[in-house]
Amino acid sequence: MKINRIFTGIALLLLMSMTVCVVSGETYSLLYEDPVTGTYYTGKVFVSNTTFDPVVFFTGDKGTVTYLVTNGNANTSVKLNHITFYDRDLQLLSQNFDTTITLGPLQTRPFTFSILADAPEGDYYPTFSASFYDSNLNHKTLVQIDNTPVELTVVDQPDAFMQGKKKTINMQVANPRKNNVRNVILEVSGAGITASPSRTFVGDLAAGAKTPVNFSVTPDQETTLNLHLTYDNGNNPHEVTMNIPITFGVDKKQADPVMSNIQVTSVGTTYRVTGDVTNAGLETANAVMVTALPPAVPEDPYKTYVVQALKPDDFGSFEITFTTDGKATSVPVQVSFKDSDGNIYTSAQNVTVPDGRLAAVKDDGPPLIPIIAALVIVAVFVGGWFFYLRKKKQ
Repeated sequence: MKINRIFTGIALLLLMSMTVCVVSGETYSLLYEDPVTGTYYTGKVFVSNTTFDPVVFFTGDKGTVTYLVTNGNANTSVKLNHITFYDRDLQLLSQNFDTTITLGPLQTRPFTFSILADAPEGDYYPTFSASFYDSNLNHKTLVQIDNTPVELTVVDQPDAFMQGKKKTINMQVANPRKNNVRNVILEVSGAGITASPSRTFVGDLAAGAKTPVNFSVTPDQETTLNLHLTYDNGNNPHEVTMNIPITFGVDKKQADPVMSNIQVTSVGTTYRVTGDVTNAGLETANAVMVTALPPAVPEDPYKTYVVQALKPDDFGSFEITFTTDGKATSVPVQVSFKDSDGNIYTSAQNVTVPDGRLAAVKDDGPPLIPIIAALVIVAVFVGGWFFYLRKKKQ
């Protein structure tokens, strides 16, 4: 009996003097003694969460890493000291925690370090360490350095620009990174151009997300359009630039209204012209109108004829009326339309008209010579008839 008590006492002394440590990436197990009851409890102290800001770094980015340390023991407080961050590739900018810190039962406390990602692209596993009396809690977490930038892409732009004509450019901003970026802003500038809007605030862009950004450009000269995209990765500013040449020419996709089946009728110096307008272009021609230009003078009832909008390969009929000075043998007939940006385009086609002077003479009344001849014939006949009757009476 005494031997059993001796062995039991020795076992308790060994148990009290020995600390059983289990060190892993996230947990640290100890035997704790309750000072009141003398009972031993098994508790856990572990890193419950790790947060990097930004989540993914560029080379040269500054940021923070925050470790949440939790005391999983429901009855015993734990003392931590010499809490450190270490990595041979990531530079620590702040100080380690060298003071003793007590974590109460089931309590969680954050520990934040400022770091500099001055390493090349790749995966890194910095070490968080906390001392527990004669043992340490070590925790490693993956952090990535990725230099993939936000992408700026031209979705659609005109084949060519025209001086003083407004054209729309459709862009797309995409975030191919594994983390969100903030404060995305696109600025448009260039010598001799007017951009609207010249500055677009996109805001935050989630990982893998994309958003359209459209703007219009009105060039006064051939120049270069400068696109400047800025964004923040964490609190670190980054930028993407793009240049688009602005050259003048003919837009191959532009609407192209063409007149056909033209017919001209006249009454004196007043002319009536009818025909069809067909859109031979690849874009819609809006607000198509037909009218006559000088020397013609548009007259009611159809001074100007509105054909409305014509889609590609669509057509519409028109009718216009006008007068001339009687000397013109042809007049220009103008077709005008607007594109999707509100720019006005015009084209003209000469239409042959009959000689107005001849028409005017013809319209003065019946020919006089035939009438006079008819009157002479009638007078001769009547005179001859009277002469015959008189001679017969005699």
